[in-house]
Amino acid sequence: MTVLQIFDRPMCCSTGVCGPRVDPALARFAADLEWLKSQGVMVERYNLAQQPAAFTQHDDVKAALMSDVACLPLFRVDGVIVFKGKYPSRSMLARWCGISATSALPISGGACSDPGCC
Repeated sequence: MTVLQIFDRPMCCSTGVCGPRVDPALARFAADLEWLKSQGVMVERYNLAQQPAAFTQHDDVKAALMSDVACLPLFRVDGVIVFKGKYPSRSMLARWCGISATSALPISGGACSDPGCC
């Protein structure tokens, strides 16, 4: 099973999708993570404000943070840093996790075609 780890910058909650001004990029990313989970990917997400110990448990994450604080969010797949500094697209996530690019396409019209899925 592929393991995706996300090391987020400090946020008020675990996803950043809260408060009076929700960042649309974070809302999209939260949906992308749910989609990845449905594809069999194990997703581990850490918030610097709430889980600082997670950032020191991995030497590569700690080194990246020490050399460039702007490296967050940072992404590891199966223990290897694959991306840092901004939130990736769903197609990038799919590629890193070995999922077919066709299954990464967003659903057209914003509604699912299977009446039982929503």
